Amino acid sequence: MSEKSTPQKKRRFYHNLMDAFRICQRTYPWVGWLMAGVVVVATALGVLAAALTHSGWFSLTFLGFLIGVLIATFILSNLTDRATYAQVEGRVGQVYVAISRIRNGWIVNEQPIAANAEQDLVWRLVGRPGIVLISEGPSSRVRPLLEQERKKAQRLMRNVAITTIQVGTGKGQVRLANLLRELRKLKKNLTRDEVPLVNQRLSALDRRSAPIPKGIDPARARPNRRALRGR
Repeated sequence: MSEKSTPQKKRRFYHNLMDAFRICQRTYPWVGWLMAGVVVVATALGVLAAALTHSGWFSLTFLGFLIGVLIATFILSNLTDRATYAQVEGRVGQVYVAISRIRNGWIVNEQPIAANAEQDLVWRLVGRPGIVLISEGPSSRVRPLLEQERKKAQRLMRNVAITTIQVGTGKGQVRLANLLRELRKLKKNLTRDEVPLVNQRLSALDRRSAPIPKGIDPARARPNRRALRGR
């Protein structure tokens, strides 16, 4: 009789905080000192406020401590985003790390829609701004692949706006950390009801398109989140 698999432990909020801290510390080793300093300063201000008002020593000190913890957590959240992008920038699948953070308003393809032998990739989003094709790889190498996918989409959806974005560190490319900001700048062209219809037609196009070249595993194009956390 086979042994029962051990149930996965439920993740608590402090597990997420520790993961975020580990990710952040690899890029910003001083983050722990910064967070501790913020808490100490905020607590000291609470003590000072209590001393000046001659009342509420415990409540004002505790309030200062809580405010310090909240500020430190906010700093950790922002630095973790920057650290994550810095650690995956230049790696295969870097774009997915950014677009997988999109919560609503967009339909995100879980797999790249195109790739070449050099592992340059093209990803697709569909949202109210229309169709957005995002490439990763050197501009001179990935431009033909991106243009090919743009023409395919344009032939099928002639009246839908198509935007192309190249992610990278080269001239004219968008840095990974700025990708979501660029998406937020796009003007809305479709209604909410039109978005899934456009995506359905594009999905049919994907099924007829040539497969990803041999040697490229689409699943590997998505960086492993557990490995990123260092676990």
